[in-house]
Amino acid sequence: MQPKIGVIGCGQWGRNHIRTLSEIGALAAVADRDPERAAEFAGRFGVPALSPDAAIETLDLDALVLALPAHLHGPTARRAFAAGKDVLIEKPIALDPADAEATAATAAASGRLLMVGHLLRFHPVFRALADAVQGERIGAVRHISACRLGLGRFLGMDVVWDLAPHDISLVLEIAGSAVARVEAVRRTVLSDQTDAADIDLTFDNGVTAEIHVSRVSPYRDRRFSVIGSEGMITFDDLAPEGQRLALYAHRVWPQAGGFGFTNAEPEFLPVNGPMPLERELRHFIDCIASRREPDTGAADAVENVRILALASPRA
Repeated sequence: MQPKIGVIGCGQWGRNHIRTLSEIGALAAVADRDPERAAEFAGRFGVPALSPDAAIETLDLDALVLALPAHLHGPTARRAFAAGKDVLIEKPIALDPADAEATAATAAASGRLLMVGHLLRFHPVFRALADAVQGERIGAVRHISACRLGLGRFLGMDVVWDLAPHDISLVLEIAGSAVARVEAVRRTVLSDQTDAADIDLTFDNGVTAEIHVSRVSPYRDRRFSVIGSEGMITFDDLAPEGQRLALYAHRVWPQAGGFGFTNAEPEFLPVNGPMPLERELRHFIDCIASRREPDTGAADAVENVRILALASPRA
């Protein structure tokens, strides 16, 4: 049977969850601190409008999606776990590691599922990239480079906490190892918070990564590249359809007097699959039914927040 899922938070991302869950046939209620907004979405999608407290306490819901301000995610999720509900939380699940760890611990103690909404992990292009890397199409992974640049999104949260969680999650999957070192350079440019930052990660297995984020860039860039011993592969989210996943058979090797290299034209790889949010929510539903740990589960969520904290100024 399809689980009955409620969404708490009818804002920018909550409404996307509401629409997609309705299309899947799993939406059972909506809730918001603003009763009028909850009633609007409830009427549009033909489900009950509840208060957040009622959504947590009702026995009519099996699980919740939380799309709230980040500081409310932990306290709300912990109440939901105690009430016997599985929970998908939009990223980041907390604004400090202790809060994230408390949420993960409560989920485990309650025997409930905690999944974090790292949407790009479910993007069909990223899934194809991960499959190619796993299949050793580029040899051994050596380095990862991610750029997420653009103008805007001054939402009261600095650019590291707003944008970097996306690419940290992607990097963690591809690196496949524990993080040994985190270094960051943060820049205040046009606001009173960090507007641009460079985050460097070193992993126990020797893989390195660089993440560049900016909300004061005059141009947009959404590229994620993996450099391997036998080639390179790039997910360009702004490229034309059919060209978003490019494999480059570039190679570099030592030779007398220095290094040699080959420079190859890109091979565009085919990509298929549902839209990321549908894939993410279907994965959540499958995990509810099977009781298996989500691919973006508690450990992933806590590690993401830990890295964000290490990349942030100390109080």
